[in-house]
This record gives sequence, structure tokens and C-alpha cells, in this order.
Amino acid sequence: MTVVAVPGSKSVTARALFLAAAADGVTTLRRPLLSDDTDGFAAGLTELGYHVERGADVWRVTGRPAGPAADRADVYCRDAATAARFLPALAAAGTGTFRFDASAQMRRRPVAPLTEALRSLGVDLTHEDADGRLPLTVVADGIKGGAIDLDASLSSQFLTALLLTGPLTAEGLRIRVTGIVSVPYVEITLAMMRRFGAEVTRDGDTFIVPPGGYRATDYPIEPDASTASYFFAAAALSGRSATVAGLGAEALQGDLRFVDVLREMGAEVETGQDATTVTGTGRLRGITVNMRDISDTMPTLAAIAPFADGPVRIEDVYNTRVKECDRLEACAENLRRQGIRVETGPDWIEIHPGVPAPVRIACHGDHRIAMSFAVAGLRTPGTTFDDPGCVKKTFPGFHEFFAGVRAEWGV
Repeated sequence: MTVVAVPGSKSVTARALFLAAAADGVTTLRRPLLSDDTDGFAAGLTELGYHVERGADVWRVTGRPAGPAADRADVYCRDAATAARFLPALAAAGTGTFRFDASAQMRRRPVAPLTEALRSLGVDLTHEDADGRLPLTVVADGIKGGAIDLDASLSSQFLTALLLTGPLTAEGLRIRVTGIVSVPYVEITLAMMRRFGAEVTRDGDTFIVPPGGYRATDYPIEPDASTASYFFAAAALSGRSATVAGLGAEALQGDLRFVDVLREMGAEVETGQDATTVTGTGRLRGITVNMRDISDTMPTLAAIAPFADGPVRIEDVYNTRVKECDRLEACAENLRRQGIRVETGPDWIEIHPGVPAPVRIACHGDHRIAMSFAVAGLRTPGTTFDDPGCVKKTFPGFHEFFAGVRAEWGV
């Protein structure tokens, strides 16, 4: 059995940085993820005037319940959707003029549901180019609050940004949501808000967030469940065993449910209180699975799907088309280039059994495409990547780390 030390969760780290910045006092974050996304988020907070002290395994953030210390800032969000979507909402609750821009890749991704919601709350916000895309400027003077409707069918991050901001408003928020995806990520948000002292309730499709702010706390960051999916899949594919400590029955992250998919395919799965182990059995069965709520792990499954004994059909994953790239199409493109029969629809992909040929994987600048097909490379020697460095977004050093696991397994 190999114990894999997976880095901290990107999703939890980003939310923790927002909450720490908004809280009253100094928050200590333990074992946060240091990647391009989280570094960009922390740098954005610094640009806004928050004090962020970063050590090797401990970060300390001095919160400002009144909002950014700077009255003017130009924040570059890099490729990070969490920064591009959470930070404008945080800044809107303060006072000042704040501009947000990002990489060309992030500029293509939508922010319209969030900015439309903020405008409906009275926030003075303008897009410089295409409406609903970065760059945007917020002229902030606090948020009164009130009732709003939100379409969260493209990303749960729009809802998370508003939920996180709710306690900072004068009167709180009532958010009625339609078309929500990735519900487990919303559950992460709610649990973390409560840990920082906020009250939040849900009544059907409506979330009620009263005012009151946050309290600083000492917060440990879980290992990243999406990243863990690569090592769990590698174990299932190679007939080895991988254990990730820190991800057990009490884990916040819904992407840990990926192990249930592997179990259905034939792998052995053991989930304890503080660790999860996946062991390959030498067989992967074809399945049909709805991955709406764990769509970040869709590429992981797609990449290993050809090695199943029957077709693997992944359904209800339209939102993967508006990630760092069109992930559904990127998976289909690479699998076809490997000689695998693939069919796709607007929100589904079906992958047939086959023997993938070693090809140069087109990563499309997307860390999840690169890491997923690296896992499949266990059974396809000679696989290479046109942009291996794109993994820095969530896991700098992934390829070297994965090579170490392969060496330990002897594969």
C-alpha cells in the first residue's frame, strides 16, 4: 500500500482565504495549497490591502470586516476562476474602485451570472469589453443586501461568491437559485462559513444568509479530493493500492465520491474516518454514470475509460465545456487521436474499449487534462504532452511526484 501525500485543496484554500480576509481577527490556515491559482488569490488580497503572511505550511491572514484597506487597486487574477469570481464580490462589500483582469484563458470564461446579481444589489460594476467577461471594474460602496435570483447552471462558484459575501452586507441576502451544478462545492462553502461563525440556512432552492460578519479561526486545509482522483484512478488502473490520508468519512469535498465510481467499475474501496484507500483488482467494468456533482473528475474517468471491459458513458456534464477549456471536447479529441471510438453530445461522452496509442496529448492549457492523461499513460508508454507545465495551476511538480509513485509501484 502506498500512502500518497496529496497537496491541500484548491477549493478549500480559496474559500478559506476569502473568509480569513473578511473575518474579525487573524486567521491561521494550516497546510494550504501553494499553486498558481492560490498564489494568485493571495496576491490579489495583498493588492486589495489585506495582510497575508505566508510560511511553508502555515499562512496567517489579518481580516478586515470593513473591506479592502486599499481604496484603489488593479488585481490580476491569472487563470484562477475562484479569484476572478470571489474577489470582486469581496471588494464590492467595501469602499473604493477596484479593477479585475485575468489571463486570456480566464477572460473567455463567464462571470455574467455573478455580475448581474451584484448589479441587482446596487453594485456599480462595468465590463470593459464583452459584457459578462473580464476585465471589470467595481466602484464599491458596500452592499445593502436583499433578495435576488441566480442562475447557477454554469458554475456553483457564482453562488459561492454571493454566499460568502452575504454576512458582509447590511441586511443579508436571500438567494433563490435555478439550475445549480456541483452541489457538493456549495456544501463546502456552507460548512466553512459556519466554521467562521456565520449563520446560513437553506429552504429548498433559497439560501438565507443574515448579516453579522465572520470570526477569525484556526483552520486546517484538507488534501485536494480532485487531485486525489488521479492517484485513486492510477491504483484502479494498475492493480496497485493508494491511500490518501486526511480524506475520510468526514471530508468536506464531494469529489471524494469519485471513489464510488471506481468501486462500481470493480475497484476495492475502503473509507475510514481519516483516510481512503483504493485498490485495483485487475478489472474495470464499463458503466453509465451521472457526474454533474463531481464534474472536475470527469477527465480522470474519461482518460482511463478505454481500459474498461465495456463502454463508459458520462452524463450531465455540460458545465465541463466552460472550464479552463471545453473539457468534454478535449477528452474526446485526445481519445480519438489515440485511436479510441468516442461519441459525444451536448452534455455527455461515451467512450468505447480499446488500446490507446501513444500520442502527444493536447492539454489546451488545462491542468486536469494533463494530469488525467498522465494517469492513463501508466498503460500507454510513450504518451507525451504539449504543455506539461500547465499543472502548476493546482499541483506544481505533479509529473515528478507521479513518477515517484510509479517508481514505488514498479510500473
